[in-house]
Amino acid sequence: MTEIQTDPAPQTEASFLVAALYHFVSVPRFAALRAPLQALCEENGVRGTLLLAHEGINGTIAGPADGIRAVLAFLRAQPEFATLEHKESHAAEMPFLRMKVRLKKEIVTMGVEDIDPNQVVGTYVEARDWNALISDPDTIVIDTRNDYETAIGIFRGAVDPQTRTFREFPDWVRNHTGLHNKPKIAMYCTGGIRCEKATAFMKEQGFDEVYHLKGGILKYLEDVPADESLWEGACFVFDERVSVTHGLQEGEHTLCRACRHPLTAEEIKADTFEPGVSCPHCFDSRSDEDRARFRQRQLQMDLARKRGERHLGK
Repeated sequence: MTEIQTDPAPQTEASFLVAALYHFVSVPRFAALRAPLQALCEENGVRGTLLLAHEGINGTIAGPADGIRAVLAFLRAQPEFATLEHKESHAAEMPFLRMKVRLKKEIVTMGVEDIDPNQVVGTYVEARDWNALISDPDTIVIDTRNDYETAIGIFRGAVDPQTRTFREFPDWVRNHTGLHNKPKIAMYCTGGIRCEKATAFMKEQGFDEVYHLKGGILKYLEDVPADESLWEGACFVFDERVSVTHGLQEGEHTLCRACRHPLTAEEIKADTFEPGVSCPHCFDSRSDEDRARFRQRQLQMDLARKRGERHLGK
C-alpha cells in the first residue's frame, strides 16, 4: 500500500479527508492500544473503524485533515507501525457515523490458520504495470472480493468467485482445479489487504507465479487514466460514499439499508425498492415482519434527520 503524495482534486471547505490503511506486523500488545487510539480519534473529530489484532491493524477513518494527521502520527510513533502506509481520498460529507476501534482475531478474516503475509506473499504489481499483466494470455485474473462488490464493477476478463464472504474463498480455490491451467495468477481487491492473505494462501496451495495489485483497485483508479483503464464499473467502498470511480470521485450508487447491497439508479426505480426497507436484491428473502421493522427504523431516521440529527441506527 502506498501513501499518496499527489495533489488531490479541488475540494470544498467542508470536505473530509479519508485515510485507508493496513499493516501486517506482530503486535502482542494490540489490546493496550485500543483505549488511547479511540480517545485520540474522538478528540480530533475522526470517525470510522480500526481493527487491531495480533497480526496488525486495518481500517478506514475520515475527518478534518489535521485530525487524520494526528491519528496517523500517533500510530507511526508506535514501533510496530513505524512504516505504516496509507491511501487518501476525499468525501463531501462525513462518510462514517461513529468511531470504532475493535479488537479482533484477524484484521481481515479468511479463517485459515497459520497464513502469515509477513512470511510469504505474492509479488506486488504497481498500478501502471497492471494492464500488461492481466492482458497476458498466460494470466488468470481473480477478483477476491465478495459478490455484492463485484456486482457493480470488475476488471475486464477477471474471474468472479461469487463468494458471499472472504471465508468462502479458500474452498473456492480448492474446488477450482482449472486455476492450474495457466502459469500466472493475478489477484486484486479494494485496497490490497485481502490479497495479502489470498496470495499467501495461493502460494501455500502450490501456485508458483502469484501476483497482486499493489494498493488495490483504489490505487489503480487513482493512477490510471480512464481512457487507458481496463476497469469496468465502479468500486464499492465500505462507507457512506458507497462507490468511487476513476480519480476516486464519488460514484452514483445508493446503499440498501436493509441488506447493504449497492444499488444502481435503475434498481432504485424498481417496485421492490423502498428506502430503508427493501430492494430487488433482498425483497424475496425478507418477511412482512422484517419489512415492518425496517420501516419503523426508517421512520425514526427520517424524524432524526428533520431535527438535524443523525440516527445511529442508520
